[in-house]
Amino acid sequence: MKILRVDASAKRERSNSRALSRYFLERLREQRDDIEVDYLDLTLDTPEHVDEAFAIATYTAAHERTAQMNARLAASDALCARLLAADALVFAMPMYNWSMPSVFKAFIDNIIRTNLTYRFAEDGSVVGQLSRQKVLFITSRGADLRPGSPYERMDALTPALKAAFGFLGVAAPTFVDAQPLQFADQEARTEALERARVELDAVAKQWGQRVSGRSSASASASVACTVIG
Repeated sequence: MKILRVDASAKRERSNSRALSRYFLERLREQRDDIEVDYLDLTLDTPEHVDEAFAIATYTAAHERTAQMNARLAASDALCARLLAADALVFAMPMYNWSMPSVFKAFIDNIIRTNLTYRFAEDGSVVGQLSRQKVLFITSRGADLRPGSPYERMDALTPALKAAFGFLGVAAPTFVDAQPLQFADQEARTEALERARVELDAVAKQWGQRVSGRSSASASASVACTVIG
């Protein structure tokens, strides 16, 4: 199983989302011995933000692009290729001000590409090209945004992830929340991280399932994990 693991937290060793993504891969390796990880740290290798040159190039037919246009799209092309080559995607990020880090938004803007990660059917409908991949989002949140919380309606991250990756063919992501992770309440913080690890254990077991020595196609439920920076 080839996994594209993407980290987006500005923190390093103190990052909860990074720690949880490492934890998940450790548990998954206990389930199967064929794990190959392609790692991308968006804080070190940040995609360029969309500019006029990118916009013009991406909406120009491939056979009509100039060498300069192809050069502007080269990094984006490479990111799309990495996504499409993976069997599973593990995205880890903190929630910053109710939504995603800017580096991950830049990543999304670089991977939503016509005729690469999505295509148009003859009837004009969009066909996302990531429908076969398992998907896990590990996000971290300081506040408690679970149903019934005063902050519930301020969650702009979950719907944004659902919309962007749903467009690319990820139909049914699951969300596992570890929240709140405020330092003010260490007990709640500890409990939130433990809940996340328990749910990640379950996801690792699910992804580890095989049928006749192969990965089970029926076990390809996408997962999103919500946890802090």
